[in-house]
Parts: sequence; C-alpha cells; structure tokens
Amino acid sequence: MSVKIRLQRHGKKQKPFYWVVAADARSKRDGKYLEKIGTYNPNTNPATIELNLDSAVKWLHNGAQPTDTAKAILSYKGALLKHHLDGGIRKGALTQEQADAKLAAWLEAKAGKVDAKKDGLSKAQADAKAKAFKAEQEVNAKRLAAAAQAEADAIAAATPAVEEEVVAEAEEAPAAEENNETTEA
Repeated sequence: MSVKIRLQRHGKKQKPFYWVVAADARSKRDGKYLEKIGTYNPNTNPATIELNLDSAVKWLHNGAQPTDTAKAILSYKGALLKHHLDGGIRKGALTQEQADAKLAAWLEAKAGKVDAKKDGLSKAQADAKAKAFKAEQEVNAKRLAAAAQAEADAIAAATPAVEEEVVAEAEEAPAAEENNETTEA
C-alpha cells in the first residue's frame, strides 16, 4: 500500500480549508484517510498551519510521499528538517541533543520571520487606515469650507439689498423733513 501525505479540501465555496492527512494513494481526494496530521487555512494572511510534527515525521519515516503542496507545508513547519536530522542521527553523524538544538534554532528563526510578517502586515493596515482617515478629514474640511463660503455668499447677497433699502429710507427721511420745514415756513 502506497501512502501519500496530501490535502483534503473542506470549507465552503470560495473559502477553502484543508486537512493535512496521510492516506492511501488509491483513495479519493476527500475520501478515507489513515490519520489526520494537521490543518491548513489559506484564507488568513499569513496562512494558518497547524501540524502535528511528530506524526508527520513518523509517516515520513514509514515511507509516505508528500504531494507538492503538502511538501511545502511540511517544509514550512520543519517536518522535513526533523526527518532529515533524524536520518543523521540514525547514521551517527549527529547526536539527539545536537539535532534537537538545530531544530529548535530553526523553529525560533522561522517564528521570528512569521512574526515580522504579521507585524509588517498590521503596520501596513494601520498606515492605510490612518491615510484613509486623513483623506476623509481633508474632504470634510473642504466640504465645511465650501458650506461656510456658500453661507457667506448668501448673506452677502442678501445684505446689499437690505443696505440699499436702509440707504433709500435714510435719503427719503431728510427729504421729507425738508418738505415739512418748507411747508411750515
């Protein structure tokens, strides 16, 4: 029986979610499997991968062949490195402590890279949000300035008519007073 480490698709339309499984090569893609090794969610950024490292390495030791995508996932999580280091231990090139130290150092470096990517993404998202907020404030300021200008123009348009009426009344009042004085004399 040939064993493959491959992905089983789950989730809904346009939102895939995968199980990483060890399955007989003859079984269907989403069919019967021997063991569930982990999960892979490509919908998040960066992709979320949960993997049982010991179980994956056990299947690799037993001769399971990973598919291309599963191989990339196993490599990303360090399962292939652990399998390689275990081969060095069996040959006597390394001790178990040396292999564990190399794997721990690699995993720590990988975690640092992933955290840096997450920080970069969150910073980029915060920058985009701040930029959008600033642009929105500028648009609001322009809109308020335009409204204030329109209101001032409306007041200015109404004010000359009122001033003309006041000036006209002021001119009529002295003329009327002069008429009154002339009739009395």
